[in-house]
Amino acid sequence: MDTSQLGFHNLPFLAHRKSVKKGFEFTLMVVGESGLGKSTLLQSLFLTNFFSNKDILPAGERIKQTVNIEATTVDIEEKGVKLRLTVVDTPGFGDAVDNAQSSWQPIIDYINEKYDQYLRDESGLNRRNIEDHRVHCCLYFVNPCSHGLKPLDIAFMKQLHHLVNIVPVIAKSDTLTPTEVRALKTRILSEIMENGIHIYTGQIDEEEDSDEVKELRDAIPFAVVASNSVFEVNGKRVRGRLYPWGVVEVENKDHCDFVKLRNMLIRTHMQDLKDYTQDVHYENFRKSKLLASSPIMAGSEGPDIGAVMNIGGGGGKGGGGDVLRKKDMELEEMRRMMALLQAQLNAKQDHV
Repeated sequence: MDTSQLGFHNLPFLAHRKSVKKGFEFTLMVVGESGLGKSTLLQSLFLTNFFSNKDILPAGERIKQTVNIEATTVDIEEKGVKLRLTVVDTPGFGDAVDNAQSSWQPIIDYINEKYDQYLRDESGLNRRNIEDHRVHCCLYFVNPCSHGLKPLDIAFMKQLHHLVNIVPVIAKSDTLTPTEVRALKTRILSEIMENGIHIYTGQIDEEEDSDEVKELRDAIPFAVVASNSVFEVNGKRVRGRLYPWGVVEVENKDHCDFVKLRNMLIRTHMQDLKDYTQDVHYENFRKSKLLASSPIMAGSEGPDIGAVMNIGGGGGKGGGGDVLRKKDMELEEMRRMMALLQAQLNAKQDHV
């Protein structure tokens, strides 16, 4: 054993062992119009069928449908590391004829409800076993045929960018040429900047970001292709989409950004997404809640503190002055008794 070292360099290993034993939790929300391949992308990302019982409604019913919130939780284990993954789907978003506030308000209510639940659990008695159901990331699917962001896309992101980490995704990018993909990415980023929308950029530490992290940041918004079909290409079995001219490979970086999106969500930025949710979005929610519940901090008119505490009432039965004098007398009596006991203890020690 090296006696020149204190040994606290082992703390990261101890924290790693404790985290692995406890397991991890992550909540991913997907938002976008119907038919953009949200369910297929999730199955491709995590190799799990989250929506096996999902019913596909006729077009006539989807027009009248309101936005629903459907959460599915699965436990995934890889090399001894356990992950409790919750996927939140939002069927009905963007399907109505009038996509006004009703499109995003149920989503806002759900996110705030999970923040409120976590705040109540933090303030409760059993804080050791708090389950984190807060939404850590929101994948927002952009229609590739829109040539940019629709008014609904802009309105949604402006309403939610201060509540959750938004990652824009260009769905079904195999319908575009590489030149069109680059032009659409530039257009989307320009419109996001013009409207003052803050999306998740993937920047962890500007000085320490690796080349892989910088590559992921430069790929936002991710142009993805998703498929669960397997084909044989050059002697290898790959997942992709079959066309008369060939196969678009899902996990080929030259064909789409699927691998980059998966790496960001799972390999490189999952913990950063959780930390940003905790340190920024949740803290902002918590601060607003505390300000709303405190008339003094909020600057609104509230009850007089002197009246509530019954202090400074100017005498009389139950007056604030009598209460303070009584407390002072009790404290003085306690100090006197403590001094007497200490003197008796010192006398006994001197006698011995």
